[in-house]
Amino acid sequence: MKTDSKLSVTLHVLLHMAERGKAMTSAELAAHMDTNPVVVRRTMAGLRERGFVRSEKGHGGGWEIAADLEKITLKDVHDALGAPRLLAIGINLENPSCLVEQAVNRALTSAFHDAEELLVARLGDVTLAQLAADFRHHAAIHRAAHQKKDI
Repeated sequence: MKTDSKLSVTLHVLLHMAERGKAMTSAELAAHMDTNPVVVRRTMAGLRERGFVRSEKGHGGGWEIAADLEKITLKDVHDALGAPRLLAIGINLENPSCLVEQAVNRALTSAFHDAEELLVARLGDVTLAQLAADFRHHAAIHRAAHQKKDI
């Protein structure tokens, strides 16, 4: 079963955009997303509607962050992407008249629902600013380690 990585990939490019500090073209973002510019534009449309990003056409144009990273949570981004399912597991529907399958599905459906609610709530606790700070912290450690090797 293929997992949906749209949230992860979108967060990835948003951090690249924030770190770059200037507009990035759909082609540049597509390279980070390992996709094509049309998919980037489609993905960014929901973020633009929420005011998280903006785009300018023409020479020197592209996509850029339009909101304070402190005010955008991972849940906000998830919602802007259409709130895709976060859990890739599901229930069996091979024999819906089977009472055993029904009992299992009731238990699993409830558990999956509770888990997804907990995960969505956790996404609401993390801002893009926190992700950016984590990246900068680890990037500094990485640079320091490489500078020691060069000496």
